[in-house]
Amino acid sequence: MATGARVGTGVARQSRQRVIAIGTAIVAVIAGAGTYVLTHGGGGTPANSPISPGVTLPGPFRVISMTPAPGDPRADGSDPVQVTFSAPVAAGSAPPALNPGVPGSWQAAGDTLMFTPTVPFRPSTRVTVTVPAGVRSDRGSLLAKPMTAHFTTEPFSSLALADLLGQLGYLPGSWHVLNLGLQVASELGSAGSGLSGALQLAYDPPPGTMSLEQGYPASLARLWNPGRYNVILRGAVMAFQSEHNMTINGDVNTALWNALLRAASLGQNNVNGYTYAVTSKATPETLTIWHNGLQVFHALTNTGIPSEPTVDGTFPVYLRFLNTIMSGTNPDGSHYSDPVQYVSYFNGGDAVHYFPRGGDGWPQSLGCVELDLSDAAQAWPYLTYGSLVSVVG
Repeated sequence: MATGARVGTGVARQSRQRVIAIGTAIVAVIAGAGTYVLTHGGGGTPANSPISPGVTLPGPFRVISMTPAPGDPRADGSDPVQVTFSAPVAAGSAPPALNPGVPGSWQAAGDTLMFTPTVPFRPSTRVTVTVPAGVRSDRGSLLAKPMTAHFTTEPFSSLALADLLGQLGYLPGSWHVLNLGLQVASELGSAGSGLSGALQLAYDPPPGTMSLEQGYPASLARLWNPGRYNVILRGAVMAFQSEHNMTINGDVNTALWNALLRAASLGQNNVNGYTYAVTSKATPETLTIWHNGLQVFHALTNTGIPSEPTVDGTFPVYLRFLNTIMSGTNPDGSHYSDPVQYVSYFNGGDAVHYFPRGGDGWPQSLGCVELDLSDAAQAWPYLTYGSLVSVVG
């Protein structure tokens, strides 16, 4: 692959307004600095024309709309929560309750109560908004009955994940942020607003591209899928978890994001480098390893016999041993318990490891990728946690 070949591009989302009418055809929303009315059908006030903060809609004091929209399954956790009423809200009215809550503040803006989070809601979280009956209009009317609605925040962006992992050296190349003024790391100058800004960018990252280092095979580039949690990102997450004493499972959760943001603020880059390995089941069978863009290993290997084949696919290394005992059942029903060395598990019970054979280069194992002793000793230091192993049939 040519140097700097671009294999993915991400584009930052524009901020969104999601609005839903509740029991009426007229919906008032806050959009930037202006207040607008949305109408259905012809006649009356034109759609999106400004309205006065003093306008009161006919009928009882009631909730007109909420954003994020009730039931929204992918709300941006850094956006404000807005509840709009049929009349301006009196100062000092009881604010809605949020569960789970996050730091932030409620403010009245005409007919809208707006909550602005100082730290975004957690990703993939169902948030309950309860509007109490004690909300009062500027004319003294009380909300007749409470209203409860729900929305669910979307996951943090995989592009933002790639941005951070790339900056920290856990990807097989360089991540280039197109708008340097929006780099996540630059948001981390202080523990307060910096963390909040970085978490907001975790929902809406700056656009960027990833360029693979020279020397990796084309099969690695094909694994990259911008905007999705692909196997390259999973391996990178596991590599990060291993270096930061976290459970090595590839899960992307709030604890991982906090650790990533902290590592970015401290400049704690990947110390193991990047490894990609390919096991070819073509005759003779071989294992080839690339590290930091260079081929560093190539040797004969043995994969699984026809009744116990080594599964094709790409998998990250999740468990490693210098020495261990492998136990199981042979195809004839007998049991085995074999001492092995230089073991890197990558898919269930399949591992790259040393096993003594009379020769190498053809199917002999029960699914593992076997090497002779000297080759296994050479390969093992490269196959660190999160390293990708592709098995190609």
